Amino acid sequence: MLELDYASWKNTYETMHRWVQIVGKVRLCKDPWLNHSWHSTLYVTPRGLGTSAINDGDRCFSIDFDFIDQKLKIVTSDGRGEELDLLSESVASFYGRVMDVLDRFGIEVGFDPKPNELADATPFPEDDRPRVYDRDQARRFWQVLVPINNVFKEFRSEFLGKASPVHFFWGSFDLAVSRFSGRVAPQHPAGYPNIPEVVVREAYSHEVSSAGFWPGNEMYPHAAFYSYAYPEPHGFAKATDLPKGAFFHPDLKEYILPYEEVRHAREPSRMIKQFLEETYSVAADLGHWDRDVLERSPYLDVCRRMFHKPHGDIERRRDRLI
Repeated sequence: MLELDYASWKNTYETMHRWVQIVGKVRLCKDPWLNHSWHSTLYVTPRGLGTSAINDGDRCFSIDFDFIDQKLKIVTSDGRGEELDLLSESVASFYGRVMDVLDRFGIEVGFDPKPNELADATPFPEDDRPRVYDRDQARRFWQVLVPINNVFKEFRSEFLGKASPVHFFWGSFDLAVSRFSGRVAPQHPAGYPNIPEVVVREAYSHEVSSAGFWPGNEMYPHAAFYSYAYPEPHGFAKATDLPKGAFFHPDLKEYILPYEEVRHAREPSRMIKQFLEETYSVAADLGHWDRDVLERSPYLDVCRRMFHKPHGDIERRRDRLI
């Protein structure tokens, strides 16, 4: 797996974080609101990060970061399209270019033009300070996400209850997947920077075990996998079957698996999967989730055996044919 050093690409990361928020907020205000803000997220694509189809009356449109061609691609279902170069520029300049294209395409948007979940909430059109965008660093981050996205999707597929898609949250700038017990949770205290309390409380309205990957922040300046539960059941911090290097962070209230541990592991995917499964199991067992109902189906097992061909199985069949 590729290196992803927080300090080395911090400036590009900060630029991308705000750009991705602009695109995410376009989807936020156009698509119907789904529980836990799932309507506003982005997804890992074969070329970068994209919105998928966004509602616009009788048509739809999409906005995609292409980190191979280094373009922001805006296309509509009525045949229009435009590409913007990704380059070092201010947030205000990027915001203006995106809004100009949407205006020319007749796409009306209306959202609060301030970043969320960031201490510096300078509105996008006023953030005119010079910004760094290193194309190689941006492409590297996306390339790191691709195999992680694949593992998360496999983990997501093993749960029958309510669960999120594997998606990229632009507020916190992380790839995430969540599982739910089906029970209502106590009201969340909220308190996240620059995000309405009602949004936070709706996001945590039901009992959840959530995991993800993010490139770090000033509190923990390292790329890492994380896992937490809300509400946190008694004894949650005492998991014993964690992969090497994983630990419970007492300030973040999350389990952490440093990306560097995974990057140097003999089987990175297996290590990630162990982390996801163990931290979920602790949350579900201590939280008294009905795991038989939420995880087991004989019909699903049959369908998997009949139709799903994992990469390793395909490779083994090729070996037998050679």
